[in-house]
Amino acid sequence: MLLPLFLNLAGRRVVLVGGGPVAAAKLHQLLAAQASVCVVAPRVAAAIDEAIADSATVCTIVRREFSPADLDGAWLVVAAATPEVNRAVAQAAEERRVFVNAVDDPANASAYLSGVIRREGFTLAISSNGEAPGLTALLRQGLDELLPRRELARWLREARVQRRRWKAQGVPMDERRPLLLEAINRLYDVRGVRLQADVRLKPDAANVSDPQVSLVGAGPGDPALLTRKAIACLRAADLVLYDALIDERILRYARHAQRFFVGKRAGRHALTQDRINALMIRAARRGRRVVRLKGGDPFVLGRGGEEALALGAAGVRCDVVPGITSAIAAPALAGIPVTHRGLASGFLVVSGHDEHTFATAAGAIAPNTVTLVVLMGMARLAPLAGRLIDRGWAAGTPAAVVVGASTPAQQAWRGTLGDMAGGQVTLAAGSGTAGTIVIGEVVSVADETRFGSGTPGTADSTERAYVSRR
Repeated sequence: MLLPLFLNLAGRRVVLVGGGPVAAAKLHQLLAAQASVCVVAPRVAAAIDEAIADSATVCTIVRREFSPADLDGAWLVVAAATPEVNRAVAQAAEERRVFVNAVDDPANASAYLSGVIRREGFTLAISSNGEAPGLTALLRQGLDELLPRRELARWLREARVQRRRWKAQGVPMDERRPLLLEAINRLYDVRGVRLQADVRLKPDAANVSDPQVSLVGAGPGDPALLTRKAIACLRAADLVLYDALIDERILRYARHAQRFFVGKRAGRHALTQDRINALMIRAARRGRRVVRLKGGDPFVLGRGGEEALALGAAGVRCDVVPGITSAIAAPALAGIPVTHRGLASGFLVVSGHDEHTFATAAGAIAPNTVTLVVLMGMARLAPLAGRLIDRGWAAGTPAAVVVGASTPAQQAWRGTLGDMAGGQVTLAAGSGTAGTIVIGEVVSVADETRFGSGTPGTADSTERAYVSRR
């Protein structure tokens, strides 16, 4: 086991054995600590010469082979030479009771330099006992991404003020942590209302009395179509449970959170709905800020209502962050309005997942009186279209299919309801099964817009139109 320790090397003698690129990298770390470095090597890289020349501390270069006497008076030695030289350095250091860091040579080391993050008066260090420097670097990079960019200095100033106050008042050390948490959270109070900023600190789970789950709509796919509140929820989240078709770029907003896929694709469920509900409830009761992230809008064929009821029954407060539903966005991005004066004054959104349910919903309206938007029906295109024709919809009714809405891979097919019933919908390979079906006279409006440039009965070049708008 290692004892983590931060050394004050300012003005103290440190010997660096080696003159190559690895030694040059270690030299920069030592100079950042304001150490007085003596470099010992027969030859040194130009970068070492330049760094020594620019150093604010007294540093020297000894251009010869290592000698044990070089360690006399040293506080620390860094061996960045060959294994043979490193062994000699380690032996000399052991005799003089000087700690030695042997670069990529843990067998000859008694100290290990770590992955270091320095920001706003804070120093964070990570070590793998010298066994995995590459992994150490990856973890350092990951932690660096998690730290807030502008808030650390503000937190540090507040901590200094509070510490002086507590010392003067004789506040015991074990009582200071919750007091500091309250003080930092007060930095984000406005007129007595606490903001839910992504930098807000949280107490231990046992101290949380008001857990919360946010049911967040991710929109049709493009991260640019997220609402500002959706982004704020993701940034503040501890846990994100996300559905299929969520763009990876959207998940990057939740960089502080654990992220788990719980979606359903082509009849395959990652988790049952009951299991998803249980996960949200358990995490919320443990004081974690939970985001249930859904494509489109959570309350449009997204089971958001079921989840809100389950949370309410468990006594867990939740809020809803609406998203742009693909029922409207997909047609719009293909140049199709769901309502249009003289063509349709209303629209019906219905699931195509089950033919019987679809037929019941569609049968409640007179044929060709409104725009029909079908979600989750791509696997049953022909049967659904056939059902409508059987119920009196004209076979010549304009129809469209939009897949990949709002993404660079967006495609649209336009034809007639009869074409659809006859299995004549053609889309480019790789278009997937998720799409939006639009049936009604409003589809003909796309012929007059710049969004779709294909001919009826073919896949439109909506991908080019989408890219040009970005």
